[in-house]
Amino acid sequence: MTNRLGHTLLRGILQPGRRHYLRCTNALEATQRSQLRRLLGQVSGVTGHRQHSVSSGWSWEQFAERQPVTEFADWRTLIEAQRAGRTPLLTSSPVMRYQPTSGSTSAFKWIPYTQQFLRELDAAIGPWLGDLYKRYPGVRGGAHYWSLSWVPTSMRQAVRGHINDDMKLLSGGKRWLASRTQAVPDAVSLAATSDDSLYATLAYLASRRDLTTISVWSPTFALGLLEKLGLWRQELIETLSTGSWGARQESLQHLRAPTSQGGAAILRHWNGVPQADFFRVLWPQLALISAWDTAGATRWAQRLHSWLPQAAFQGKGLWATEGVVTIPQGDQHVLAATSHVYEFEDASSGEILPPWKLDRGQEVVPLISTGSGLLRYKMSDRLVVDDFYGQLPCLRFLGRNDGSDMVGEKISTILAQQTLDALAWPAGVGPVTILAADQGGAAGHPAYVVMADAPEGKSPSQYTQWAAEIAAQLEETLQAHFHYKLARNLGQLDPARCLCVPHAQKVYLDACSARGMIEGNIKIEALRSWPGDLPGATPVGRDAAAEAVL
Repeated sequence: MTNRLGHTLLRGILQPGRRHYLRCTNALEATQRSQLRRLLGQVSGVTGHRQHSVSSGWSWEQFAERQPVTEFADWRTLIEAQRAGRTPLLTSSPVMRYQPTSGSTSAFKWIPYTQQFLRELDAAIGPWLGDLYKRYPGVRGGAHYWSLSWVPTSMRQAVRGHINDDMKLLSGGKRWLASRTQAVPDAVSLAATSDDSLYATLAYLASRRDLTTISVWSPTFALGLLEKLGLWRQELIETLSTGSWGARQESLQHLRAPTSQGGAAILRHWNGVPQADFFRVLWPQLALISAWDTAGATRWAQRLHSWLPQAAFQGKGLWATEGVVTIPQGDQHVLAATSHVYEFEDASSGEILPPWKLDRGQEVVPLISTGSGLLRYKMSDRLVVDDFYGQLPCLRFLGRNDGSDMVGEKISTILAQQTLDALAWPAGVGPVTILAADQGGAAGHPAYVVMADAPEGKSPSQYTQWAAEIAAQLEETLQAHFHYKLARNLGQLDPARCLCVPHAQKVYLDACSARGMIEGNIKIEALRSWPGDLPGATPVGRDAAAEAVL
């Protein structure tokens, strides 16, 4: 089957779901009430919901009144018991697999992916892909790359069989058709190490001059992948020239190595530095990049697009392992109303509202009830209603809502993002993230540490100077926040500091991966809690810089 025929058949099979979604754009309340009735029918009477006497006959109002708002900690014990005993405890819908997701530091959370939950995800990805095919005609031919959810090498055996890729969110027939259009087989996930999986991925991508779509979650993952193309250039030339995995044969023996004399020649004449001219030659038909591009991901999305300017760029909607909230429809991120049951907490008043009562300009936090059996599950994301698509709210991601509160300073992710945006960055230097580091200050005291990505080839004194300037600005900006200023006055926090080094993004991502966070799904946020040793190196702060000068 040719790629074009595969895309044509897939477009056709996506149409019923897309038409259903479009019909629901003008029937939001009826759609959501229907979603709730179906969900209650599947969870009522199941052991895990007896505590709250969940009833299939509840109205929306009764459900909102009687079922408490929850977080993952409320479900962890039931999920672990369900995994161990294989007995349904959360819903009557059969569990197909458990999908791992990482929290803010390292702990895995396992989310049950039931038949019903997968149908709900399919109900979101179908309309999204249907819209994508309509708006970006260049993706209708050639090969696509839809990313996997990567896991650290040390955890690969523990999660084998639970590796998720975007195409597994589709139902069987759609998934089979989509697989016919893929540049990279999902079996790359079976390699023994992450490096071998990444190497195989690059070999397949470099062999495809007809690549038309790159879809990843994190733009930093894509940037790191493309940088490895230069790092492994000579080895990739050998693989593409001979059709052999070479020293990686044992790890990748389940895969046939791709061959491409043209791809090998392009790599041979490249200097290994990622740049737009090279990628235009390697992938001349590339028509679309899809990745996160809001809040902390904005800068990295812009860099990714600058490397691949021949392609259009579409930002992802809000997807989490626990469920989907919005899907792209053109340039808007629209509520995935035919998927789960949605409620929204007003960020100012704390009032919880159904989606049909949202107003433009309102900042909200989503609650989802899904076919996995998790009810009124409060996510840690803050969104703003910035438009409507028919009756469906369009929701723009502002940042994570959990923030940091090491000693009572109450720094939110939104405030951290605003702080990073307000700093005067030296030319060529930019932010990665702010770490709320419990050992970030002198003698291991708590402190806020900003990681800054700096150009290569500068003197140590230049990095020290930049770090001191950035740390001073960060401290001054945070001091304007009452609770932070109080914590500093009381000696509970050390002064803000800065780690300013080349490739700070990679230093940070490598440290996250080393802590067990899922590679490829690590979203660079403006603020992250960071217990223990700091990534990479000792930061240079305002006080340290002054001491160095003296």
